Amino acid sequence: MAALGWLTPRRRSATARSVLAGEAAAEAARKSSLQLEREREEAAATATTEAEAPAEPEFPVVGDMRAAAFFDLDNTVMQGAAIFHFGRGLYKRKFFQRRELARFAWAQAWFRIAGVEDPDHMQDARDSALSIVKGHRVSELMSIGEEIYDEYMADRIWPGTRGLAQAHLDAGQKVWLVTAAPVETATIIARRLGLTGALGTVAESVDGVYTGKLVGEPLHGPAKAEAVRALAAAEGLDLARCAAYSDSHNDIPMLSLVGHPYAINPDTKLRKHAKDRDWRLRDYRTGRKAAKVGIPAAAGLGALAGGTAAAVALHRRRH
Repeated sequence: MAALGWLTPRRRSATARSVLAGEAAAEAARKSSLQLEREREEAAATATTEAEAPAEPEFPVVGDMRAAAFFDLDNTVMQGAAIFHFGRGLYKRKFFQRRELARFAWAQAWFRIAGVEDPDHMQDARDSALSIVKGHRVSELMSIGEEIYDEYMADRIWPGTRGLAQAHLDAGQKVWLVTAAPVETATIIARRLGLTGALGTVAESVDGVYTGKLVGEPLHGPAKAEAVRALAAAEGLDLARCAAYSDSHNDIPMLSLVGHPYAINPDTKLRKHAKDRDWRLRDYRTGRKAAKVGIPAAAGLGALAGGTAAAVALHRRRH
């Protein structure tokens, strides 16, 4: 459960760590998708219907089994950052103190608004996340994650993006989440949305207990592209026939891998990049939300607002 930070350690090869993180995420995603498939087969008799009817895009091609879709999570599928919704739930359950909540909120706010990875902020957030989950059982966090999804995430899914994912599923294709959030959290969300599975940051565990270390690095930026590449090779996919969806310019490496890249609720840099390359664009925000491109919903979360403000003020005093 250690995907709050996105800092590449300074003394290791970024490329090597990205590949390691990507391959670990792909392996975990394939395992989780098999479990999800078994669960769906058992629950087939009680399948539910959803009252959503977004316009179906021109793509995908029905019956193309060598194609798949890869969706970023934060601000693409869900409003705000999954890890901070999860953090709210852990804070409510007294997993950590308000001071740590403020540190997480500040690191996320800086990264999203400034668009850069400040080494001190990212290292601090990652170390804090690892310390919180260290010693906890994976099964414990998975169980809590199910509750937190219902409390904070279920009502934040973008119907439009959900419709795009469903179009791929209806065409007989697999649909994967690709996110820097912990693979366990991402897998819960994928299951709830009826998707194939999830690629996420893999935290090391021994005998079902978190060690406080990561496998490789957080699944962010280039590591996402490595994860998609590894999964495509394992699944026999043709990336030229696949689609990828994201809101962030940090995911340009992943979007550039596929033949059908989509910019969803894009930040300023991704919007420009997408227009320059004639990529498809969808914006499901309206009014003020759409105007504030690049400012995350996570930064305004009620439970985090106080912590964020305190952290920003503290940062300004120090600088």
